[in-house]
Amino acid sequence: MKDQTALLEQLLKDLDTVTTGTVRFLSGRTSRRSFIGKLGIFLAGMGGFPMLPVLREAHAAAADELTELGDHESCEYWRYCGMSGSLCSCCGGTITQCPPGSQTASVAWVGTCHNPADGVDYLISYNDCCGKSSCGRCGCHRSEGDRPVYFSSKANSILWCFGSTSHAYHCTLARVLGPADTANSSIG
Repeated sequence: MKDQTALLEQLLKDLDTVTTGTVRFLSGRTSRRSFIGKLGIFLAGMGGFPMLPVLREAHAAAADELTELGDHESCEYWRYCGMSGSLCSCCGGTITQCPPGSQTASVAWVGTCHNPADGVDYLISYNDCCGKSSCGRCGCHRSEGDRPVYFSSKANSILWCFGSTSHAYHCTLARVLGPADTANSSIG
């Protein structure tokens, strides 16, 4: 028992020495104002950490295992409940991939749609494909759960191609992020 106590005391003493040395080193090379500014930048950057797309990609992988009913090229398809635009599945792409020559916008709006095949509500990410002229085929304008533009992440009536190299709209994807109950609790 004495060996453990002596070891713990030595560990704390070494930790105190290292901490004191580090603080003295930093205080000799930075001002308080500089340190507070850098700390503020770090904390502001950490505020954006939950918006990183890592979690969304993990949920998107589970979407491949969904049981789905209906025609992907019909506006009445269950994933399109919050859709506004041309269906990429009619324009040379799929419901989850942009057609060749266009790129996925880095921003999106979301909606919650009910899958009749399994009776579960899913969180759907609607991403515009940009970089080509408008497809113009299979127009779909449903607005279930749409919010006014001041809730921009839930508004489907604005151009979402900002954030990509071209602002030319081509078509819209409908990606399943995951079940609405688990997706909302883990993203929010």
